[in-house]
Amino acid sequence: MDLTKLLKAKSMVIIGASENPGFGGDTCRNILTYRKDLSRVYFVHPKRDEVFGRKCYKSVSDIEDTVELVIICTAQKTVIPLLYEARQKGCGGAVVYASGYSEVGTKEGIDNEKKLIDVARELDIAIMGPNCGGFVNFIDDVYSFAFVGSYENKRGRVGFVSQSGQFCIDMMNSVGMKYSYAISAGNSRVVQMGDYLNFLIEDKDTSVIAIYLEGVKDPHKFEQGLKKAAKMKKPVIVLKAGRSPKGEATAASHTGSMAGSDKTYDAIFAKYGVVRVDDMQDLRSTASLFATLKTMPKCADFASISLSGGETGICADTGYLYGINYPDFSEKTMQRLRELLPGYATPRNPLDMTAMLAYDADEFAEGISAVMEDENVSIGFIGWTIAELYGSDQEVMLQGILKAVERVKEKPLMIASFMEASRNTELVGKLEEGGVAVLPTTKYAFSALRHLSDFIGYHSDERTLELAIPQMDEQNGKKALSEYKSKKMLADAGINIEAGIVALSQEEAVRAAEDMGYPVVLKIDSDDIMHKSDVGGVRLNIGNAQQVCKAYTSIMDSVAEQASEAALNGILVQKMLPKGVEMIVGVKNDKQFGPMLLVGLGGIFVEIFKDVTLYPVPLNRMEAKEMISSLKAYKLLTGYRGAAPADIAALVDMMVTVSDFAAANKDTLLELDINPLFVYERGKGVGVADALVVLKE
Repeated sequence: MDLTKLLKAKSMVIIGASENPGFGGDTCRNILTYRKDLSRVYFVHPKRDEVFGRKCYKSVSDIEDTVELVIICTAQKTVIPLLYEARQKGCGGAVVYASGYSEVGTKEGIDNEKKLIDVARELDIAIMGPNCGGFVNFIDDVYSFAFVGSYENKRGRVGFVSQSGQFCIDMMNSVGMKYSYAISAGNSRVVQMGDYLNFLIEDKDTSVIAIYLEGVKDPHKFEQGLKKAAKMKKPVIVLKAGRSPKGEATAASHTGSMAGSDKTYDAIFAKYGVVRVDDMQDLRSTASLFATLKTMPKCADFASISLSGGETGICADTGYLYGINYPDFSEKTMQRLRELLPGYATPRNPLDMTAMLAYDADEFAEGISAVMEDENVSIGFIGWTIAELYGSDQEVMLQGILKAVERVKEKPLMIASFMEASRNTELVGKLEEGGVAVLPTTKYAFSALRHLSDFIGYHSDERTLELAIPQMDEQNGKKALSEYKSKKMLADAGINIEAGIVALSQEEAVRAAEDMGYPVVLKIDSDDIMHKSDVGGVRLNIGNAQQVCKAYTSIMDSVAEQASEAALNGILVQKMLPKGVEMIVGVKNDKQFGPMLLVGLGGIFVEIFKDVTLYPVPLNRMEAKEMISSLKAYKLLTGYRGAAPADIAALVDMMVTVSDFAAANKDTLLELDINPLFVYERGKGVGVADALVVLKE
């Protein structure tokens, strides 16, 4: 589907044009106010001869021109006939404002939407919406937006897409924000969020993509777009709704209970270097920062410059909370600063420059340059609360900053505010024109700097950049395998696991135990019992034949009493493993994006501490190591308090082979738990104590 006739249309028709408030009238007002060339803009209304003094046609068919875009401002029942009529005039794009589709939750609304999708495909028309607010292409001067606002001087580098019309209005009315495109996508049933993402990634006029996202309809398109953005190092900044766990189905495994859909998005964003923000201000601040940067720094080593000790202390503390790296200045820089600053100032990073240098533009520029030219510094920001008043003092600081920027062009400089204030737009404009981003108040400023730091540290060539997206068939049910069947399936796939032996009598259990050597473990083996300890189905550290017989009888009696309806396969006998660091490795198959690998602190602690991390399958060794090192329990693996370092390499091997297994079984595997997984001393490998595989039925 070609989005050019939708988003970059050269000719456009407003159907339902009007002078009254509402979609038809306000769309016309925006076009007449802001679009420079009206020669191929046409108004249509069956009962009007003119609208706002311009000729109004009775129908699209009456227009003696090829029509690329139709903006349908009329009721839902008129939409389909108008699309057929418009296609006869060459239409390839349409904006449908009307509601009355799936968002109303009725069968009629759902049927209306299905018919709209079918007609769009039949006619090959790219439809924005339905139930949307339209868009503005600020690059080509294309206005199809249904809400009146102040949209002058908004041309910039941010491509913004929102599934909320109100958020689109709020962002467009935000002072200082500038866009290549602003799109209120609505239901996104024909042209989907993945289509807009791919369009903006390939658009040369868009350098930053900002998205308010509620959900994804086509994971393949989404994957394709994120992969392209990652390879191009084009920032994608997303505010994703739906962090709350409501509606999550009960999962069979530990992994399933801790790998909800929102955590899946976090994992995917980590894989593709997507910046996830927390709210609209965070989205606005971060997008503005990225768009203002003329060059992307190679590393995230920050220098903070303020004019008072209090401001410097706040920058130091808040920087620490957000993980901002403040490297020490080199001795050369320290010497320069000692010569420039008054005797009571202490040169260090963050720097209290004092106010003395800020009264002279050249001295201020010299002080800033001394910091920015330091070999250990790649990014600088100045603490300065810009007020509405624009006097001589502010002009001196402005000129000093711009001179410093000119001297150190390769390193970005920013302004961070300490208090909310009505900012002088002329002063802010001059700073941003010079490539100096003006950030909001402290927490949001440092949040944006954290996002920038993470983006700088992301390198796509180290990652797999693939998803194992499953077939989107309906799931009829799920089937859990017994521990033996689970381990056998994993072992057959090349994963380093001892399956053990299933015994059907005390005698068989004794023979199995003596063949593998004591001590052993006995467990009930049943497809119907997933948590064996809960029904008394486990006996540990059994050291001789007499204990085997006693444990066998005890388990069978306990299970008969506590799980009488369960079908039993027998008693699983396996070697008693030595203790190591208890970890969990698991898989949860997301119905849209496929298997997600989980690793974390295992054993009985997995549900208590929930110290786990998630990542999309497939993954490589670097990605596996990154997952492990992000855990709070990582210190337990590196030799904490004199303990021997654990075999992290063996854990990585296990994670990668499980990832390969999950990718190969993406259409059938639902959940997998290997818990506990004992990680032994370096060079001694890992041991699997228990495993559970859950398949589609």
